[in-house]
Amino acid sequence: MNKLQIFQAKHMPEGKLKDLQVGWTVKVFQKIKEGDKTRTQAFEGTVIAKKHGIEAGGTITVRKVSNGIGVEKVFPIHLPSIEKVQVLKNPRVRRAKLYYLRDKTSREIKRKVKQSQD
Repeated sequence: MNKLQIFQAKHMPEGKLKDLQVGWTVKVFQKIKEGDKTRTQAFEGTVIAKKHGIEAGGTITVRKVSNGIGVEKVFPIHLPSIEKVQVLKNPRVRRAKLYYLRDKTSREIKRKVKQSQD
């Protein structure tokens, strides 16, 4: 093991997002601090990218369509403000990155996901 792997094993907590796969529909619950109060915000969408595995800088990109506008949010895997992650659907997809979903309508996305489940 090199020095980076030793450091990560010793100091990095287990990420809550490490088991997620691209194509899954997830709901990520994140603690938001507003002034002296904290609340939990849920972000539900499709995982379109997973970068750098479970390293210190690893991230996942979650995309949803809200009121006809596409919204993407990048979550670091080891972010301490993430409370939990619910997996809603876990279809099998044939791509490592689903960036092509940015150009598709929601109807076309559902059709693609349904075909990959069969």
